[in-house]
Amino acid sequence: MLTDHNLPRVIIVGGGFAGLNAAKGLAGVQASLLLLDRTNHHLFQPLLYQVATSVLSPSDIASPIRQVLSKQSNVQVALSPVDRVDLENRRVCLPHQHIDYDYLVLAAGATHSYFSHDTWPYFAPGLKTVEDALKIRNRVLLAYEEAEWETDYEARRAKLTFVVVGGGPTGVELAGAFAELCRHVLQRDFRHIDTDKARIVLVEAVDRLLTMYDDDLSDY
Repeated sequence: MLTDHNLPRVIIVGGGFAGLNAAKGLAGVQASLLLLDRTNHHLFQPLLYQVATSVLSPSDIASPIRQVLSKQSNVQVALSPVDRVDLENRRVCLPHQHIDYDYLVLAAGATHSYFSHDTWPYFAPGLKTVEDALKIRNRVLLAYEEAEWETDYEARRAKLTFVVVGGGPTGVELAGAFAELCRHVLQRDFRHIDTDKARIVLVEAVDRLLTMYDDDLSDY
């Protein structure tokens, strides 16, 4: 990778909100910036639930990282996962090479916790990437298609039952979007099922939703 070795090298791991803002905040600084991300796009994660429910397409919430930073001359972008960071030798280790740094910004984001249950992701995909959202969307729409021709009442009821685990903002928004999908969007598309009868179950470990907000908003 081409870098100016006469300037301090800053490696930024992650092209999300934190990584992009770090890069933009260093615009005009005499340094050679390298932003690493395992995808080539910046994703507006708060709207992933709308992709999962067919309201938006992936291109509506994803922007190429290179395009976002195209006018900033002191930054380069590389598509690569990061295997590990060697703090002692001040280097970032990629699958096929390592890159030395003077300063490091780790903004790799968060992932899901399945509480050591390795089999859960297959049955319950998370919602952190475009791929996650499309997987959920496909499963939901396929469930309606299968329910349309299912003659057994209990089997049809199971196919039209959707469970969302997590009563934070994403879980609440996703559950609400599922309700809007079945009650308004799909209602006229099927002949043998009443999509309004779909069940949406929101599961939360504590006694109220949206615990980061005031009680009144949580209750509402």
